[in-house]
Amino acid sequence: MSELYLMLIAIIFIYMSVLFLIAQKLKNNSIVDVGWPFGFVIIAFSSLLMTQNFTLSSILMTVFVGLWGLRLGIYLWVRAYGKPEDYRYANFRKQWGKNVVLTAFFRVFMLQGSIMLLVAFPIIVTVANSEASHSMAYSILGSAVWLLGYFFQVIGDAQLAHFKKQRKSKEEVLQTGLWAYTRHPNYFGEACMWWGLAIIALPVTFGFIALLSALIMNILLVKVSGVPFLDRRYAQNAAYQHYKQTTNRFVPWFPKQIKN
Repeated sequence: MSELYLMLIAIIFIYMSVLFLIAQKLKNNSIVDVGWPFGFVIIAFSSLLMTQNFTLSSILMTVFVGLWGLRLGIYLWVRAYGKPEDYRYANFRKQWGKNVVLTAFFRVFMLQGSIMLLVAFPIIVTVANSEASHSMAYSILGSAVWLLGYFFQVIGDAQLAHFKKQRKSKEEVLQTGLWAYTRHPNYFGEACMWWGLAIIALPVTFGFIALLSALIMNILLVKVSGVPFLDRRYAQNAAYQHYKQTTNRFVPWFPKQIKN
């Protein structure tokens, strides 16, 4: 397990360094967001190939991560293609001034690589363990939670992409489909997928630590890099402020009725 983890650290260090060099060439550090899901795919398939541990749960884990990472990575790449650096990273560039290159290497690329290896623990520990540690019941339950999350993310992203093509103004806010029940169905879906992977990992040795990985991802989505950025971005949007009053922030539920 330790040798596998050391190998994966080296692989991700090289991967994030290559992303960093590409970002400096393009002067666009936001490509790290596109590279994020692909990094997990690399971890999952590298782990399976190095261990040759083709158990039910390790195959499920690898397939699920592959489906999530490849779809999300391609979706983000298509969405970002030809566009300038995301406003978050553009603001960082202004704040960091002359030290932007070195600071971006450590605070963007190496930091995300480190978080990636931490969050990927359920993938690594499941693939590295033997069949004796695995459980059909946990695999079924985890798969069900993961599929629920995949549904929310895929459908939510599709509905948002369609809405952006049809809307007449950037001030319009999507409030139909899954977006009528949660303001962030795609982020809720991603959180569910990581909780599903954690459940699959639970029966293996040290598998309970996978719950911490899912919790970290949940916190990142709700408190750090997902929901808060969008809420601040649309802080001056009247339609969005009304939407906030009627629709749950994260966990889906029926819209609230506002009394006049």
